[in-house]
Amino acid sequence: MSGSLSKRAAASFDGRRVLTLESRRAPELALLVMNYGGRPVVAPSLRELPLESNDEALTLAADLVRQRFDLVVLMTGVGVRMWIKLVEPSMGRDAFVQALGRARILARGPKPVAALREVGLTPWATVPSPNTWRELLATLDARSVEMPLAGARVAIQEYGLPNDELAGALAARGATVVAVPIYRWAMPDDRAPLRAAVHAIVRNDVDVIVLTAGVQLVHLLRAAAELGLEPAVRRGLERMAVASIGPMTSEELHRRGLRVDYESSHPKMGFLVKELAERCGTLLESKHAMNQPRC
Repeated sequence: MSGSLSKRAAASFDGRRVLTLESRRAPELALLVMNYGGRPVVAPSLRELPLESNDEALTLAADLVRQRFDLVVLMTGVGVRMWIKLVEPSMGRDAFVQALGRARILARGPKPVAALREVGLTPWATVPSPNTWRELLATLDARSVEMPLAGARVAIQEYGLPNDELAGALAARGATVVAVPIYRWAMPDDRAPLRAAVHAIVRNDVDVIVLTAGVQLVHLLRAAAELGLEPAVRRGLERMAVASIGPMTSEELHRRGLRVDYESSHPKMGFLVKELAERCGTLLESKHAMNQPRC
């Protein structure tokens, strides 16, 4: 009992202010932060919107029915569900699900697997954690005898932003790639919390930022730029502990010229918050020491 309590006490934000930009699971993430002694600053940063006119997705679905693809790569659970909903009026749900069932499907992690199970389907292969495009390629390379990429026609269900690295790597292996966006990420309807978060960072009123998707950072910087405060936000992030849920999110931070102070050992919110609570004090001490002016 006492050992359990002391372990829990070691994992604590100690009242520090923790900015979260998660949208769909914002209440769950805020509760996790509070459970570990943090004060959540909640600023939902995005909306997932189906594309208004998506002839490409409908064409891809029709080609799938005609069995014109050797491999279908499903990147997200949200995308799978939206794709089924999108084609249902013109093609019929059952016809599309049956076409998917005849295809060789590669699922990027547990979320598209769960979406497939909802319609009674199982993927040919699943990309292991941390589910980046690199693990996706490694999965295909390991099964190249069963599924050669040279000359293969590959369909990719994208997830808000194109993945040029993945498409390029598949093309380099001889595949013909058709990438189709099913939805896009947009700024939230109510931008007030995001703008408030920008001002809080500039005022040094936030100690830690938790990023569960790279696009959250993109939208934070966009909101800061709209307010003329992007340089100040970047300076603020240099003072804070910046935590990433996994390699894909970390890559976006690196592309934007920002440092990742901690990356979760598993790409799950529970792991990220617990591990960050255990380490944030040390991380902040290290950052403050780095930022001290030298004589």
